[in-house]
Amino acid sequence: MIDLSIDIAGLKLKNPLLLASGVLGLSASTLIRIYDSGAGGVVTKSFTKEPREGYKTPIIVGYKYGFINAVGLANPGISSLKTIIEPLIRRGVPVIVSIAGSSISEFTELALKVYENGIKAIELNLSCPHVKKKGLEIGSDPKLVGSIVNAIKEEVDCSILVKLGLNDKLIDVAKAAEQAGADAIVLINTIRGMIIDVWSAKPILSNKYGGLSGPAIHPIAVRAVYEVYEKVDAPIIGSGGVDDWKSAVELMLAGATAVEIGSAIAYKGLDIFREIAKGIEQYLTKKGFRSVREIIGLAHEDSKVFKTKMN
Repeated sequence: MIDLSIDIAGLKLKNPLLLASGVLGLSASTLIRIYDSGAGGVVTKSFTKEPREGYKTPIIVGYKYGFINAVGLANPGISSLKTIIEPLIRRGVPVIVSIAGSSISEFTELALKVYENGIKAIELNLSCPHVKKKGLEIGSDPKLVGSIVNAIKEEVDCSILVKLGLNDKLIDVAKAAEQAGADAIVLINTIRGMIIDVWSAKPILSNKYGGLSGPAIHPIAVRAVYEVYEKVDAPIIGSGGVDDWKSAVELMLAGATAVEIGSAIAYKGLDIFREIAKGIEQYLTKKGFRSVREIIGLAHEDSKVFKTKMN
């Protein structure tokens, strides 16, 4: 028997596959369905202090290598969390709640409200590429990220996951988050991009800029996970362009303990979780491994994982 289970940030998952934040994350019934479809756990959409309608349509456009979206963090606000979360807790679904704020005090307030609802893990969205003052600007500042994590850890007794986007201070920010007490680092978010309609000569998205997701960003996510893994000890959750078992395994070999799946659901459906889990199991069997945990970081020749395996 191959063991696909993992423990990360205080959560016990039946396999390393998580629903990524931003995808189908505001309905309890849908989140339960995703878990029943083979996901090891789920991450909600990002909740903000007040309800947000998001941007006007069009908010998403297909691209030959993925999607570009600018939803605008649309959500019903943190006050609606209880009705969404309670059925998941009763069902025993491992759930991570994502929150997005614009200041240390706002993030702390949001985290307290999540904690009061019995949640064991919170993902800090510090990397939204298309909403001002609630994303990349925050997640690119090591000092500010450290302060946010530290402030939250002083107020709540639960795991804090820090979701970072691509920026030139990624290593420094990851280190700052870890030093402040982050229980896991999530890499990466979508990457800011744009598509222009050549006939109207105007950007297609109402917000002009959006976040690129899908296979186009997968090699970048692998590189980010690989580099951060060598510099921090906190576990990493890889995210970006995962649409089959090979792309999931690639992130784990780079150093990810778990993997988030998002945009691929749009064209492969919810069965993708079960298909990828089966593919990982078959891969492990062919390679002679007994547990998925044995391949974490194996692409690093001087890693502890590699040395342990070789000995």
